[in-house]
Amino acid sequence: MAQESKSNMVKSCCSTDRSSVVIAPKNLKLKAAVKPADSKPAAEPVPDTTGMVLIPGGTFLMGTNDKEGFAADGEGPVHSVTVNSFYMDETAVTNEQFGRFIAATGYVTEAQKFGWSYVFHLFVSEAEAAKVKTVPQTAPWWYPVEGADWNHPEGPDSTIEGREEHPVIHVSWNDAMAYCEWAGRRLPTEAEWEYAARGGLAQKRYPWGDELKQGGEHNCNIWQGKFPVKNHASDGYLGTAPAKSFRPNGYGLYNMAGNVWEWCSDWFSPAYYQSGENDNPLGPRTGEGRVMRGGSYLCHSSYCNRYRVAARSKNTPDSSTGNCGFRTVLSAPQQ
Repeated sequence: MAQESKSNMVKSCCSTDRSSVVIAPKNLKLKAAVKPADSKPAAEPVPDTTGMVLIPGGTFLMGTNDKEGFAADGEGPVHSVTVNSFYMDETAVTNEQFGRFIAATGYVTEAQKFGWSYVFHLFVSEAEAAKVKTVPQTAPWWYPVEGADWNHPEGPDSTIEGREEHPVIHVSWNDAMAYCEWAGRRLPTEAEWEYAARGGLAQKRYPWGDELKQGGEHNCNIWQGKFPVKNHASDGYLGTAPAKSFRPNGYGLYNMAGNVWEWCSDWFSPAYYQSGENDNPLGPRTGEGRVMRGGSYLCHSSYCNRYRVAARSKNTPDSSTGNCGFRTVLSAPQQ
């Protein structure tokens, strides 16, 4: 692989989009993407908040000026933002929950429509790896595996048996929106996501404080070792962990750092924080990528320390990978 700048390498380990490789789709017929709301969601009576946590509205300092942040991602400047109260899933949507959605609707995910999805190279069997003909140049550890989808996370020779309580992966932003429509919920805005992830703490690096470990104990599922060739898994996991792993943050939310990236409703722009929008901001009106937050089991301090609460990333709405999922929210009745 040709030598690349560190900035490019930092960006590429998080995820990669469908345009990075060219694979002929198999009878691809995509449904129109669910159109996100263009205005603030109306506060309505909450139909069912089972498995959700009430996040009390308030004003917080969003973003970071931390030297560990990535200025190119638009993590700063720190700015004051107000969000209304809302309910948020205490965990990312699980395989079991997503399976109920599939069974009820017959929905076909975009990974299934395209016929492939990105799988981290160490998880691909020799038989499936032999079929891979091209990889993204900036992220060769991502294999576009035919037959990989939410129900076959490592390819057609894999299953989710025994991982029912793990976060669903290989779901695009469009897939997540379809689930939300079925469930009567929505994706969190980026501001809501960060506010919730902070758990009531002000300007801390992680959902639990400023130190990655507390008392020598791991607080999240991220990479330990030499990326991307050796993960020592000292946190207990090589890939995804169950959605309800490690200690929850101050609001009772699990895995707001590491494990899987989580889709937000906003379009991504590195300049958006400079827009001055600070009252329940919805993000830019247009864009090419949707915001992802939280980092994943592949994040490592040497390449991608985006498991910090202020860290941001993006991907195209039709892209899916083995390290991205989502959780849903509901607007709470306002007093």
